[in-house]
Amino acid sequence: MRSLQVGLFLILSFVGIEWRMNAGIAHQDQARASESSTQRHHTVQTSTERDVLKLPLQDPHIVILKSKRQLELYEAGSVVRSYRVGLGLNPVADKQREGDRATPEGEFYIFTKNPKSAYFLSLGISYPNIEDAERGLRDGLISRAARDAIVRAIQKKKAPPQKTALGGEIYIHGQGAQNDWTWGCIALENEDIQELYSVVAVGTPVTIKP
Repeated sequence: MRSLQVGLFLILSFVGIEWRMNAGIAHQDQARASESSTQRHHTVQTSTERDVLKLPLQDPHIVILKSKRQLELYEAGSVVRSYRVGLGLNPVADKQREGDRATPEGEFYIFTKNPKSAYFLSLGISYPNIEDAERGLRDGLISRAARDAIVRAIQKKKAPPQKTALGGEIYIHGQGAQNDWTWGCIALENEDIQELYSVVAVGTPVTIKP
């Protein structure tokens, strides 16, 4: 009889220990799940909630920092937005010619806005600029007539010729900024290009730095 009582006591003790262990694990899992849910909620809030920009922007200026994969939007000399970007498949080099898949560097401006872009929305960058035209003429890539056409377009703040050997059709557009995948364009997440597209006008200066 005594041995039966001892055995029963041991069984009940084991069950009690197991129950407490399971309860502790369940509590830890619940805490982790709650913490994970809080982190996800916080991430969503920080990525989507932004102060509304007051329009029109005063002296807007777009600056792209290639090495940082970053686009900064300035208003009157102060940064009001910063977006992650993806670059061309040849991301370090300055663009030299058609097909090199490099993102250009230098001083440009927005020459067009395309609401029906294949890449969600797009802002056309005025590449090639005058420096590119002079380089292209010097290196024998373009003719004197092509160089002159580029210079005239830039002086009038129009679209420079886009089909020369220097390349063209360089845009800021959507469809993702997580890697370098374009043929020389600057890619943003769709929600970012949507905001940028809505607040900048044709003629906005664009500086692209190494």
